Amino acid sequence: MLDHQTPLIATIVAGLTIAFALGLLAQRLRVSPLVGYLLAGVLVGPFTPGFVADAALAVELAEIGVILLMFAVGLHFSWRDLMSVGAIAIPGAIVQIGVAVLLGLGLALLLGWGVTAGLVFGLALSVASTVVLIRALQERRLMESERGRIAVGWLVVEDLAMVLALVLLPALAAAMSSGAVSLRDIAVALGITFGKVGLFGAAMLLVGRRAIPALLHYVAHTGSRELFRLAVYVVALGVAFGAAKLFGVSFALGAFFAGMVLSESRLSQRAAEEALPLRDAFAVLFFVSVGMLFDPGVLLRDPLGVVATVLIIVVGKSVAAYGIVRLFGHGHGTALTISASLAQIGEFSFILAGLGVSLALLPAEGRDLVLAGAIISILLNPLVFWAVDRRLPAAPRSPVPVPAARPPAPVPPPAAEGGHEVLVGYGRVGGLVGRRLAAAGRKVVVIEASEDAAEAARKDGARVIAGNAADPEVLAEADLAAARRIFVAIPEPFEAGQVVEQARAARPDLEILARADSEEAVEHLARLGATLTVMGEREIAHRMLERALGRAAHRAPSGAQGAKM
Repeated sequence: MLDHQTPLIATIVAGLTIAFALGLLAQRLRVSPLVGYLLAGVLVGPFTPGFVADAALAVELAEIGVILLMFAVGLHFSWRDLMSVGAIAIPGAIVQIGVAVLLGLGLALLLGWGVTAGLVFGLALSVASTVVLIRALQERRLMESERGRIAVGWLVVEDLAMVLALVLLPALAAAMSSGAVSLRDIAVALGITFGKVGLFGAAMLLVGRRAIPALLHYVAHTGSRELFRLAVYVVALGVAFGAAKLFGVSFALGAFFAGMVLSESRLSQRAAEEALPLRDAFAVLFFVSVGMLFDPGVLLRDPLGVVATVLIIVVGKSVAAYGIVRLFGHGHGTALTISASLAQIGEFSFILAGLGVSLALLPAEGRDLVLAGAIISILLNPLVFWAVDRRLPAAPRSPVPVPAARPPAPVPPPAAEGGHEVLVGYGRVGGLVGRRLAAAGRKVVVIEASEDAAEAARKDGARVIAGNAADPEVLAEADLAAARRIFVAIPEPFEAGQVVEQARAARPDLEILARADSEEAVEHLARLGATLTVMGEREIAHRMLERALGRAAHRAPSGAQGAKM
């Protein structure tokens, strides 16, 4: 029997399987699934007995999740948004980094490490995790709000600062080994870094802003969803990899700017949807990889150091961020949200700590404390947000409607004359429905992800919303409160079920007509709230039997069309 060496497959299978089991358990216990994912990493890591996954592979797989996540964030974050929050994000992030560095330096001196180790340690504690911050904002539907834009802009500035730190650390290590710190070498390193970042930004503005949307528009017109999805992944991963190799920019920042240049395209919403499947799976692997790095023994070896590190991350950084935001004239709610968003550390912290240890600038104990602080702060972050939510007023935090799990109050049906028809999908079935409705003089709003189908709907006189109706933000644009009914004409039962469930939650009295391709799909959609579910094969059989068995009663002409709608 062959001995198959498959560390990649073993890492993915073990990581996702245990993360799923523990994430499901955490959900049942009303705890964030992130807790389960992190504990899964501890179980498959080298510091616990049993199966040990490949940590290096896990980190690389996790990086893919970070790339796709930042690409999706960029798709919803325009250059205008970034400039609009620059006045607070740039000075705020710089001051907050400075506060964290000073606190980390103070703790390092108490532990007897020295100034250089303290600076590296403080830098590692200063930068928040991209994955944790974005996930927290998305769960609370704050990405499109002012506080969400400030948090993302703040994160971008922190990432840029960490890129500079990663460039300067080797120069600092070389200077220390030679016994003298050369300001000239530091200035040269900074100049080269700023030059590379500037070149990358110019390339994205001058070339990427035209080339990336043009490529995706061309692929969209091929009509192949598979090729479009592949093109999205090629753009996100390719730009991130090129940014890192050619310009020295981090993968995350490269992907973020790729998303921003595409955000002005009409295909941006569809691109975000296509990135979802891989993005979520690899984001889970990120948390697993963090758990794998954690040595629980540090909790026993240096409990006071762990507590002090966590306090710097969760309390010190948060207090500094709160004060900065308030000084810039923003409200209490915005300041609390920014503080909670930054009360954790993540991927850049591990990179900085690892580089510091490899360059002999930071003791191994410092890396252990950084990892312990990351794990504990990520575990505590949902509790921090829970405490913030309790301090904020009950008013909605974002113009986006609440998710289906917490439906709004029922809205009375509109007058029959004023309502519009909402049609999800404009393919073969949806196109027939839309044209018949338009011929009857009805106002039709079509939700469609395909560029070609959307264009066909526009030519037929419908108002088109580009995107996936399973996304609550997209469905909200159709204004279900004022609609007569909704037709769900897409063939995928899972997506159709999401649309039906959200529509029923938003309007308990809304008439929902859905399409199904199997008996199981009929039952599934009916269970989720569809008023009428139509299965093609059943309607064909009924029409044929009506013709054959009811010939005397139904004098249909020989040239009659298909089943009546």
